[in-house]
Amino acid sequence: MEEGLLEKTGKPLKHWIAVIKKTPLEKHGEIVAFLKREHGFTHGFANFVAIKAREAAQGGRPDDNTLVAAQYEKKPDLKPIYDLLLKKTLALGKDIEVSPKKSSVSVRGPRRQFLLIQPSTKTRIDVGLKFNDRKPAGRLETSGPFGTMCTHRVQITDIAQVDDELMALIRDAWAESR
Repeated sequence: MEEGLLEKTGKPLKHWIAVIKKTPLEKHGEIVAFLKREHGFTHGFANFVAIKAREAAQGGRPDDNTLVAAQYEKKPDLKPIYDLLLKKTLALGKDIEVSPKKSSVSVRGPRRQFLLIQPSTKTRIDVGLKFNDRKPAGRLETSGPFGTMCTHRVQITDIAQVDDELMALIRDAWAESR
């Protein structure tokens, strides 16, 4: 995104963060609207700059371990499920990139995100999967809370559900992301 921003606008991310700092804007939506309205940004680039500007205002982005720890701080019974799920997913191949966010963990293959791990409630992790063309069946539901980032979801409430069936779905989604 940062390279694309420079290519599209002719200005680096640092420039746009400075532009935001000169405004009284603090809320994400306000910053996005401002960049779209005043600078002709597309939504994707406006969203990216808004996130980075707010991170800069807060002293930078927390490290990955801090982000994951915060997700499971009030949901400690789910952390072993997350750990096993991530371990088994990373064993699929070396081309997998893990990117924790504030409320979820995004897992990417070489071309796109194929998995999203989100502790949605105190007793459930939602596993979002991205498929090109797959019908919901059995545990595999339509996307639910993930919008377009994931086409399907599997709900996990017990570590035993991180089984061969789930891993086959994850493996298929990963293969499509390559």
